[in-house]
Amino acid sequence: MRETIEPEDAPGHARDEMAVSRFVERFAADLAEAGMQRMAARVFAALLVSDAGALTSAELAERLRISPAAVSGAIRYLSQVDMVVREREPGSRRDRYRLYNEVWYETLTRRDQIVARWESTMRDGAKVLGPATPAGQRITETADFFEFVQRELPKMLERWRAQQAEHRAAEAREAEAG
Repeated sequence: MRETIEPEDAPGHARDEMAVSRFVERFAADLAEAGMQRMAARVFAALLVSDAGALTSAELAERLRISPAAVSGAIRYLSQVDMVVREREPGSRRDRYRLYNEVWYETLTRRDQIVARWESTMRDGAKVLGPATPAGQRITETADFFEFVQRELPKMLERWRAQQAEHRAAEAREAEAG
């Protein structure tokens, strides 16, 4: 028999916790394959699927069946890359770990700074290697790609913001009408 938990904000809608757990592990595997630390990926995915977007260390350890030390290491990494923030529960000594609002938007915005640095390094590397050499041409192409990404990313993020605003306005109209 599957264990189900009724989401706090959606009475009457039970979740299949085994399916949620499988999703967390699948997404964590995708993130780890892309280069994120495995435990950090699991903790991030668990936070992402929580309705509040925030959990305590004990809740994360219980949900993921990991040690508090593993949670601590994962949170340290996620904090360093600005994907989670630590906050204190009012009237408590327990910390909760919360996803940043618009975590993907913010992550991509910060990545733009990294891409700018990479482009600069590639341009310097192309000079060192010689732009006419095969390695120099490959490095120059990489720098050109990073320049393109820097130019296009802000436009894409702006379109995303406009789409989200349009979506929220449509939801507001529906709520007023219904």
